Amino acid sequence: MHSVQRVQHQPFTDEILLFEGRQWDVAGEMEYHERPASFRQARLNPFDRGEEEEGGPPGGKTPSRDELRPELFSSKSRKQSLDRAMDLGLAEDHFSRPVGSFVASDIEQLKMAIEECKRLILELPEHSERQKDTVVKLIHLRLKLQELKDPEEDEPNLRVLLEHRFSKEKSKSVKQTCDKCSTIIWGLIQTWYTCTGCYYRCHSKCLNLINKPCVRSKVSHQSEYELSICPEIGLDRQDYRCAECRTPVSLRGVPSEARQCDYTGQYYCSTCHWNDTAVIPARVIHNWEFEPRKVCRSSMRYLALMIPRPVLKLREVNPLLFNFVEELVEIRKLRQDILLMKPYFITCKEALEARLLLQLHDRQHFVENNDMYSLQDLIDISSGRLGCSLTEIHTTFAKHIKLDCDRCQAKGFVCELCKEGDILFPFDSHTSVCHDCSAVFHRDCFYDNSTTCPKCARMTERKHDDPPDPKDK
Repeated sequence: MHSVQRVQHQPFTDEILLFEGRQWDVAGEMEYHERPASFRQARLNPFDRGEEEEGGPPGGKTPSRDELRPELFSSKSRKQSLDRAMDLGLAEDHFSRPVGSFVASDIEQLKMAIEECKRLILELPEHSERQKDTVVKLIHLRLKLQELKDPEEDEPNLRVLLEHRFSKEKSKSVKQTCDKCSTIIWGLIQTWYTCTGCYYRCHSKCLNLINKPCVRSKVSHQSEYELSICPEIGLDRQDYRCAECRTPVSLRGVPSEARQCDYTGQYYCSTCHWNDTAVIPARVIHNWEFEPRKVCRSSMRYLALMIPRPVLKLREVNPLLFNFVEELVEIRKLRQDILLMKPYFITCKEALEARLLLQLHDRQHFVENNDMYSLQDLIDISSGRLGCSLTEIHTTFAKHIKLDCDRCQAKGFVCELCKEGDILFPFDSHTSVCHDCSAVFHRDCFYDNSTTCPKCARMTERKHDDPPDPKDK
C-alpha cells in the first residue's frame, strides 16, 4: 500500500495529496499538469486584480479543467503569465509546505520571478507608484529565496575555533562582508559570528571552513613590528602561490591576481587581500611617512590590534629622528615633566581623590616611561592632536602642584646656589636637576657654578663624619 501524506494550506486548491512524489486533486484524483497549474496560478493570484477590471471571463468565472485547451497558452498568454510571475511567493500561504518539502522548482520559480521583477522595474516609469511597489516585491522575493537556500537553524551563542572566540551577532541591519567567502552577510535572514579577539566576521555556514588562527594570539605572544620597509622576497620564493592560503597566483591575474602586502612584502590572492590600507610602522620610523599602504587582511587585523601598544623604542631604532622632527622633542619633554610630577600625585591625598593621573588612562605608558611609543602616538604626533592634549594635561598637573595644593607646594625647592627667587620644582622650564640627589637649582646658577652640588657635598661629608656601624664588621 502506498503511503499518503496530507498537506494543509496549499494555494489554489483546498486539499492536495502527495502520492509517490506527484500531486493529485482530492475531488477528481487527476494529476496536475504543468500548463493547467500555471494557468490557475496566473488567474487566481491575489495580486492580479487588474485583469478582471480590464476584461476577464464573464462573471469572473474560472474555466474548468475540461474547458482548458492548448490554444489558451498562446505566446500572448505565456507573456501575461510571465508578467504575473513576479508575484510568486508573495501570496499568502504560497510556500506553506512542511519544512524540508521544498524542491528545486520552487527556487527556480523564485529566480524567474526575481528576474522578471528586475526587468519590469527598468521598463516602468521612474518614481511611479507601480515601480515602487515592484521594488518592494523584489526585496521580498529575494528574502524568500535566501530563506529557502539557508534555512534558519539554532546556533550556539559562543564558539571557539583556532583560538578564535566567535560570538553570535544580533545586529540585523548592519551590512557586513564575510571574511571567509567574501560575500555579503544578510543579517536579517543569516546567522553570523564575530571573533571577540580579532573581529573576524563570517557566516555560520563558513565557521567550519576557517583555517586562519586568531591574530590576537600572535599579538599576545609576539608583540613586535616588522621594521624593514616592504621586505619582498619575490613570487618565485612563494612558488607562485598565495602566502596564506596557497592558492596559485600571478601578476597577470591568471588564475588569480597576486596582490602585494606592503607590511609583510609577500603576495596574496584576492580572497586574502582586499586592498585594505593601513599605516606601515617601518615607513613611519625610518621615513616619518604616514601614507596608508595596501595590506592583506591578516596584516590589517594585526596592525589594528598593535596600534595602541607601546612597543617602539625610538632611541634605539632611529635616534636621529629626534633631530629632524621637532614635535617629537616637544612630546619627549612633556613626558619627562609628567614623570617628575608623578611622585607628587602618588603622595597627595587630594590628587588621589581627584584621580588626576587617570587623565592619561588611554596612554598609561606615559606615566611609566618616556622612551616607549605606540604607533598611535606617532600618528597623533604627526597630526598635532597629541601635542595639544598632552600640553593641556601638563598645565592641569602643574596648576595642582604649584597653585591648588598646599602639600605639593611644600615639597618645592629653593636654589641653594643663589638662595633667591621663588619656590622651584623639577619640571619648571628654567630649572636643572642634580642627577645624584635630585636637588633643584636655577639653570643659570647650576651651570655657572663649577663646584659640586651643595646637597651632594653635605651628604658625602655626613658619611665621613658618622662612626662606622659595628654590624658592618
